[in-house]
Amino acid sequence: MQSRFRFVSRRQGGILRGGELMRAPYGLEIIESCLCCPHREDRLFCNLPPPAVRKLAAITSAAVYPKGATLFVEGQPPRGVFVLCSGRVKLSTSSADGRSLILRISEAGEVLGLPATVTGKPYELTADVIEPTQANFISRENFLHFLSEHGEAALRVAQQLGETYHSAIAEMRTIGLSHSAAEKLARFLLDLSADHDEAKGEVRLTLSLTHEEIAQMIGASRETVTRLFADFKKKQLLRVKGSSLTITNKAGLERVVGS
Repeated sequence: MQSRFRFVSRRQGGILRGGELMRAPYGLEIIESCLCCPHREDRLFCNLPPPAVRKLAAITSAAVYPKGATLFVEGQPPRGVFVLCSGRVKLSTSSADGRSLILRISEAGEVLGLPATVTGKPYELTADVIEPTQANFISRENFLHFLSEHGEAALRVAQQLGETYHSAIAEMRTIGLSHSAAEKLARFLLDLSADHDEAKGEVRLTLSLTHEEIAQMIGASRETVTRLFADFKKKQLLRVKGSSLTITNKAGLERVVGS
């Protein structure tokens, strides 16, 4: 059977077709079908009854995108949704004068482009890949027909839309109600570390975002973020080495948030 896996080249803007799992780009574990996905039980949208999963597999096209690729652009008519199998994607919006605000970073298991695909309105955000990513595409026509046939899938879509809404509210609260840029950055770092275990009083995590991207997430300038990182290091709240960040004084960051 011919593989439907696609490798999207950002430089050439075209598609190269491959087939063998061992030759997958970027060292990703390619999931060519929803039927054989090892993460089905853990993911909200993918954990569906067998008939729905078989239908989902039939209408899904697997593709891998390099860092820097764009899945869809704010204002673009909705072509469909992207099921994020692995990797991460930043969702952002821009003003007419070129300023950008990153709303959130999507993780594996999410379905991107849902609001626009369901309502028929243009994509409200731009989705940019920030690390090698597998994002499987389902056209709008196929997706809406799939939801009309499978009520359980429609319920899962409603659940994810609800979670996205709550995430957006939390982001607005961080930006709008924080009293200072230091409080915004401290809150951002604490949220980032929420899913990481603390060992010997320290929390270690990988920071793949640049200072510019962090600034776009908390509504500050890049210079302010760089200055605050230096200040936090001086106060021994954290250590940074390359993309590795260690929070050495979580209580200290919590005091910054509560000050």
